[in-house]
Amino acid sequence: MKKNLAIAVAAAVTLMSLAGCQGGSQTAQPTQAAGGTTTAAGDTTTAAGADSSQDSGDYDPNGAIAKIKAAGKLTMGTAPDFAPWEFKDVSSGTTEYVGSDIELGKYIAQQLGVELEIKPMEFSAIQQALASGNIDIGISGFAYTEKRAEALGLSERYNVNAAAGQGLLVLKDQAADYDSAESFAGKKIAAQNASLQHTLVQEQLPKDVQVQIVTQVTDGVMMLTTGKVDAVAVSGDNGESLVKTYPDLAMAEFKFAYDSDGNVVAVKKGNDELLTAINEIIAEVNETGLYEEWKTQAKALADSLGIETH
Repeated sequence: MKKNLAIAVAAAVTLMSLAGCQGGSQTAQPTQAAGGTTTAAGDTTTAAGADSSQDSGDYDPNGAIAKIKAAGKLTMGTAPDFAPWEFKDVSSGTTEYVGSDIELGKYIAQQLGVELEIKPMEFSAIQQALASGNIDIGISGFAYTEKRAEALGLSERYNVNAAAGQGLLVLKDQAADYDSAESFAGKKIAAQNASLQHTLVQEQLPKDVQVQIVTQVTDGVMMLTTGKVDAVAVSGDNGESLVKTYPDLAMAEFKFAYDSDGNVVAVKKGNDELLTAINEIIAEVNETGLYEEWKTQAKALADSLGIETH
């Protein structure tokens, strides 16, 4: 992936990203990150905007990228319940999958010269979909973990300005009481299934903690506000956004020991050619500041739709 191509495309994408997320008609401009709409099958979306003439990479004719280009699409698994990263916009009467991670997926597909096909699924199902070849990439707010790296190919980090750490959301009037791992002994902690936070709870909190698995972080928040759990394990960024919506909540003083920030794209283990291409694209995205622009725009869109951000 050549840098001069990235700079040219970046300018256009910066101006037009999320243009298809405002409920208007969708176009197929070569440099536009257009929003997708659900197909008749109801389980995939296609984001137009790819142009094979933009692709100048030299790839193995029998490799993964050649297969993607032959198919004309890059399939991406995501759990669209995590605004502003990935969420649904139904304001136009059809379901559009939008958010900063969606824009990253579109940009990767665009740089490869193909369309993006989005396959929504539960967060915990993405790894299996990658392993079985049902999707090419997974982008869903993944954090890097050693365990995850053993099973998947993980990219270099994007969203690298997200350095708020990992912690636990609790009732505001109890935040100071939770100042150590031991202070959670015997407590009920909600954590999203297969998430980094779930792993951190298991590894760093007392063994008598009762873990309540939730499909979505917002389910855990509801359990916390109704007294069904004592805390919700969340990323620092997520927690900071949630306390703006729920003023009776706060981040506990205790934070997990976790020295990494940012997020990663996941591919099938061993798919090194695709991973290398993605890393080059992520380097360009980081250099040009595109992801921060996408996230800012996605937050504004979520706010306009009345969707809670994390």
